[in-house]
Amino acid sequence: MNMFDMKGKVAIVTGSSRGIGRAIAEAFAEAGAKVVISSRKAEACEEVAKGIRDKGGEAIVIPAHIGSTEDMQNLVDKTIAEWGQIDILVPNAAINPVYGPMNDLDDAVFDKMLITNVRVINTLCKMVLPGMAERGGGTVVVISSVAAIKGSTTLGAYGVTKAADAAIVRALALEWGPKNIRVNAIGPGLVKTDFAKALWTDPGRMERINNQNPLRRMGKPEEIAGTALWLATPASGYVTGQLIIADGGQSIA
Repeated sequence: MNMFDMKGKVAIVTGSSRGIGRAIAEAFAEAGAKVVISSRKAEACEEVAKGIRDKGGEAIVIPAHIGSTEDMQNLVDKTIAEWGQIDILVPNAAINPVYGPMNDLDDAVFDKMLITNVRVINTLCKMVLPGMAERGGGTVVVISSVAAIKGSTTLGAYGVTKAADAAIVRALALEWGPKNIRVNAIGPGLVKTDFAKALWTDPGRMERINNQNPLRRMGKPEEIAGTALWLATPASGYVTGQLIIADGGQSIA
């Protein structure tokens, strides 16, 4: 038995035109899943989908702005119209528009972060999980952050939203476990993506980070994708409600 086989499964990955989301979508497709590529810009999504199709995989593009409930419903409806089901949901898209102390945080910006990074996950799950339950089960893999378990003088608001994501995962895992739906989260550390570019393009900061990291390096998007693949497949069949930290060991140093 191939514990990582995803043949016949349909997966939605939000924010999958680049970075961690793209790596997850590509890994799922390589494992046999039909993948929905989604972000705001259709052109960027189409590039990813074409790459998957060129390798023999199956992918469609459904652009969506995660801040729009209508877009999220359209994403779900069109996926079901195309492929008849949703077996795996990966809420990956998030925002982090501020870098600084909580005291300087504008209320409107904080509200936007809470909606985009937290509420949208629950909204998507309300749209998707009842259908999963009717079909006998499914998996949700939320992309949280190591910031969920660490304090920060510059990423405090982001950490608040990502800690909330982990709490949503625990609640949904309890609610939907009896329906054979597993809900988990990944907490990546510093990964080389455009999202974290401000950090890894600063040589001094990178030297400090690497010196504190047991693996002495930042992560790669495909390494987070591997963790997502594990959580989305029978390989992790008895794991639910967990926040899996993937940070090269930095949080234990």
